[in-house]
Amino acid sequence: MIELLRKSSMFNRRNLIRAALSLPLVHALPASAARSTSARGAAPDRMARFIAAMPKAEYHVHLEGTLEAEMKFVLARRNGLALPYPDVAAMKASYKYHDLPSFLAIYYDGMKVLLREQDFYDLAYAYLAKAASQNILYTEMFFDPQEHLKRGIAMEAVIGGITRARADAEKRLGIQSQLILCFVRDLSADSAMAALDAALPLKQHLVGVGLDSDEKGNPPNKFAAHFAKARAAGLKVTAHCDLNQEDVLEHLRQAIVDLKVDRIDHGGNILQSPELMALARQRNLFFTVCPSFSGRVRGEGQPIDVVRGMLDQGLNLTINSDDPAYMGSEYLNAVLLSAQQRSGLTERELVRIERNAFNAAWISDERRSHFLGRLDDFARKWGVEA
Repeated sequence: MIELLRKSSMFNRRNLIRAALSLPLVHALPASAARSTSARGAAPDRMARFIAAMPKAEYHVHLEGTLEAEMKFVLARRNGLALPYPDVAAMKASYKYHDLPSFLAIYYDGMKVLLREQDFYDLAYAYLAKAASQNILYTEMFFDPQEHLKRGIAMEAVIGGITRARADAEKRLGIQSQLILCFVRDLSADSAMAALDAALPLKQHLVGVGLDSDEKGNPPNKFAAHFAKARAAGLKVTAHCDLNQEDVLEHLRQAIVDLKVDRIDHGGNILQSPELMALARQRNLFFTVCPSFSGRVRGEGQPIDVVRGMLDQGLNLTINSDDPAYMGSEYLNAVLLSAQQRSGLTERELVRIERNAFNAAWISDERRSHFLGRLDDFARKWGVEA
């Protein structure tokens, strides 16, 4: 069973690659009527201004997923490529895909315009400029080098362009960032190891490695050797555990227990396992949740709202945009505003979520204290208890 997109009758990549679980839900979450009156009563204009002004961090964002249609045309012209669409509007209309193959044809075809180091610079700088304009102080961004290596693009060009963009964005815009290399899990383990080996000479430009793409038949343990090698090189590790996938609880168990990841990307199905939730709380594990299109756990009974469920269960969630260029160009402020409305979040809960975000960062305690101080100042200014 495939989940429909929230905003159209077509399918989203994340929803297309996951099957609904038959596992029972742990419990029903409180109804919206039982949520805080301050969430229900907040004026919409105040809430939008509150979210826009709040200092933020973002972790679950794929750089290739921020490649907007307008930039595809710019890069195609620069690289002498012909695109199969007459204009930006026609390209954006093509994002209404109806199955996984039709989405991937668009998604990976879009990456083909990324050929030179300057292309990766422009891609990363555009995202960082957008993030800075939304008061994101810090971000850790995913990229998928296997998709570029197999097209003959050197790892040095990919990481080099992104690294220059990061430095320029920090100098000009004040936004700080780090980079996470993701293994494409539905490609071979050998391909992932080759990408890691190609990146390790440049490890000073990386903070960690991750795991994304189609989970079916590709459990986290397939990449145990890769994670061990990355850890030995001083890198952090994280892994996608998308919602409602086949064997998702086993994948969560492998990630948390066997691989001992430092973070979990998505991970909402943990709400179906009291044992795994207890382990996550014990380890103070953080989750990078993307609620706009991956926000409900489905199984028997009523769906569970991931954001509300994780908050109520005392789990450390952060809220992120995922692949915004393919998700209606909804960047973090819009994602947070939608999540606030859908999950009945109070201003205090929003501050708590951003506190989680800064605590989830793979940074020094000194930098963390600086970011948390900015958040505390904001909360005091808006009259919100920390």
